[in-house]
Amino acid sequence: MASASHNSANQATLSDSSAADASVGLIDRLLQKQQQLTAVERFAQQQDARLKPELSPVYRDLIPLEKPSEGEQYSFEVDLDACSGCKACVAACHNLNGLEEDELWRNVGTLVGGNTELPVIQHVTASCHHCLEPACMGGCPVNAYEKDPITGIVEHLDDQCIGCKYCMFMCPYDVPTYSSKKGIVRKCNMCSDRLAVGEAPACVQACPHEAIKIRKVSREEIIENSETDQLVPGAPDVHLTLPTTRYNTKKVLPRNLLPNDYYVSKSLHAHFPLVFMLTLTQMAFGIFAACFFVQQAYPSISAGLFARLDAIGFAILCAGLGVATLHLGRPFKAYRAMAGLRTSWLSREILCFNLFAGAASGLLAWGWLAMPEQITGISRTLPAAATVIAGAIAVASSAMLYIATKRPLWTAFRTSSFFFLTGAIVGIATVMLAMQWALVDSKSSAWLFGSITESGSFDIAAALNVLAQALMLFTVCKLAIEGSIFGNLWSVQFTPQRHAASLMAGELRWTLIIRFALLVSGGLLLPSLFLANAQATDAAGSGAVLMTFSAVMLLVGELFERYMFFAVSVARRMPGAPN
Repeated sequence: MASASHNSANQATLSDSSAADASVGLIDRLLQKQQQLTAVERFAQQQDARLKPELSPVYRDLIPLEKPSEGEQYSFEVDLDACSGCKACVAACHNLNGLEEDELWRNVGTLVGGNTELPVIQHVTASCHHCLEPACMGGCPVNAYEKDPITGIVEHLDDQCIGCKYCMFMCPYDVPTYSSKKGIVRKCNMCSDRLAVGEAPACVQACPHEAIKIRKVSREEIIENSETDQLVPGAPDVHLTLPTTRYNTKKVLPRNLLPNDYYVSKSLHAHFPLVFMLTLTQMAFGIFAACFFVQQAYPSISAGLFARLDAIGFAILCAGLGVATLHLGRPFKAYRAMAGLRTSWLSREILCFNLFAGAASGLLAWGWLAMPEQITGISRTLPAAATVIAGAIAVASSAMLYIATKRPLWTAFRTSSFFFLTGAIVGIATVMLAMQWALVDSKSSAWLFGSITESGSFDIAAALNVLAQALMLFTVCKLAIEGSIFGNLWSVQFTPQRHAASLMAGELRWTLIIRFALLVSGGLLLPSLFLANAQATDAAGSGAVLMTFSAVMLLVGELFERYMFFAVSVARRMPGAPN
């Protein structure tokens, strides 16, 4: 009886509730439902209500409790004795930051040493060292890096990056990582957003042995210790960027402890757009320079010939500058590339080449219009000299771009010599080719090279002899400088120079053989035949064929040399470097 009455009461309640719902409109019911929090929102509210992170008792000894004071900054501190090489830090960093499959912001390497009775293997975890003088920040042409004035953390601004990858050249610790999908470079930021709210970085939280910690370090102490400190055996010189990471151990490590790949010679990425860009722009400079000196020495040569050569040089310069954009991950953002003029040699190089292109276009217009000289009374010499000077400055800025990286193979003498000799060799060969074809049939080629008088033909022949001798001289200089690296094969110490020599004699030996064969054939043998053939009755036709082969061989040979310029630019590497 009681049960029946209870059921009747429930039914009455349900009917009343249904009647109430029916009386509420659809919009009102949706608004009521919207006020109910989802499970995620309720969890977020609970987390916001907490004053301290959930796991703070676990890692409170692994991060500073207060922000750095003046003269201090955050840094990684690694206990080598505790690191087991499990790579939990690598996995945590990869997952938390949503990195791509082949993208690493932290990695684990190994140091090996000891002897057969007592071998030693030491694991080393490494990431960005948040240096006092970060080379990546100084080299970036778009100011995509900034160093936090309070924490000292070096942050990368993804939205500012154009993907030029110059910071990858500048960083001696191989830290910045290029994302091909996004077209930008990225790197570790010490999980700064987590540190700001008292959370430990992913790598610190994930390490099961508490081998990684965040500590406050004195910037003055970092500078003082740089005189005697070394990050780990075999690592790059700390003077380059003053890294702040500290590696601690209580063990006595063997003196022969070195990275496990220390004696491995492996070619590096060739950067093909840069190979073509550098060769073509230097070739353009060589053409303008050779034309200038020939015109000054032989003024009776037709001005039309030089006007056509100016057009060839300008076209090659534009092709070189155009192919350079293929090296950018975000080529449509290239307009930002001069933002770093104050510190970046890449920005300065771009500015200098813009000035070079502007001077070359002015010279081209001067020669083709033939009006400025009539109006101003100023000969072609002045704009030609300005173009050559602008080109020399542009090539020098290209050299400084690589010298600034402080890689052992990219020294000031070696890099500058390579760049200017490339311009001289290929530029002279191109000018000789054009001048020789102008002599083949002066009448039929007048539309291309301008009318050539008998005295002009005599001067062209004389200029060709001088240019051929200069080409051979520059070729001998280039051979001597390139070949000097092989003296390091017998070096007692396994220096980067010996690495490079071993690489060229081993993995890249066929590339080297082809390169030297092209240089010797195009820069010595064919010019010698050209000089010997100068007095023959059919000298013009055979000379044109010889110079065609010579110019092609030298251009291809310089492309091979520039490929090796990048492929063998080895340097000391940090064990466990992310890349």
